[in-house]
Amino acid sequence: MTQPETSLPLREVTGPSALGGGWRRFIDLLWLMSVTEFKRIYFGTVLGYLWSLVRPLLLFAVLLFVFTKIFRIGSEIPNYPVLLLLNIVIYSFFQESTLNAVTSVVAQEGVVRKTQFPRMVIPLAVTLTGVFNLCLNLIVVFIFILAWGVDPTWSWLLFPVALVLVFALTCAVSMMLSALYVRFRDVLIIWTVLATVLFYATPILYPIEKAPEQYQQILMLNPLAAIFEQIRVWVIDPAAPTAAQAAGGYSELLPAVFLFGAVCVAGVLIFVHSAPRIAEDL
Repeated sequence: MTQPETSLPLREVTGPSALGGGWRRFIDLLWLMSVTEFKRIYFGTVLGYLWSLVRPLLLFAVLLFVFTKIFRIGSEIPNYPVLLLLNIVIYSFFQESTLNAVTSVVAQEGVVRKTQFPRMVIPLAVTLTGVFNLCLNLIVVFIFILAWGVDPTWSWLLFPVALVLVFALTCAVSMMLSALYVRFRDVLIIWTVLATVLFYATPILYPIEKAPEQYQQILMLNPLAAIFEQIRVWVIDPAAPTAAQAAGGYSELLPAVFLFGAVCVAGVLIFVHSAPRIAEDL
């Protein structure tokens, strides 16, 4: 008599992970997708890259007029025009990168369904494309800063630290939103509103000391607020309050630091958990 065949237990087959395929392949794909997207955005346009500079400059011009000619807040703040321009350019990177990242995975549905590659490349490529624009824009911004008469100081060397923090937060939010959007399409609408709210809740148009005193500590719970306040000290006005001073002390700054870390960890964990099921959810 023949022995009956032993049936193997069924096991769940998941898709590619967020980081699968090795770091070399991950970095190569990230660079390739970022450069390709950067070229695609401006290919065939008359002004090319200049479009990425025109948008923040137009917003800067409008806000500068409003806050120096109508409300006259800017007249009380040292080097307000270049501070406003720098803040707008940096926040535009955060806002545009995260908004573009929301739909990035869904927009690559055909690629996600048919190919095997690390899923995390998709939202990170969107953010890296934004970094290319940011770096080019910052060259123009610093030309304005020097032409305005702001003298370079040793603290300018710390400015890249602030940019790294903004980049890390942007990557985390981009990963989180892109993963959630696969299952919940309301995410784009919600984040569009929240990004606008965050723009006014961050000291971009105003320094934190111009806000009512009872709201200053609340505003400093925002990690971006601490970063922008420190950028002001390092680049524009060394005499301005540091992030810790604006928060009321180093201990009062800890909630913003904790929130920064929590968002970064949550962004990675949510995307890593969702990555193997992205094709199925689509």
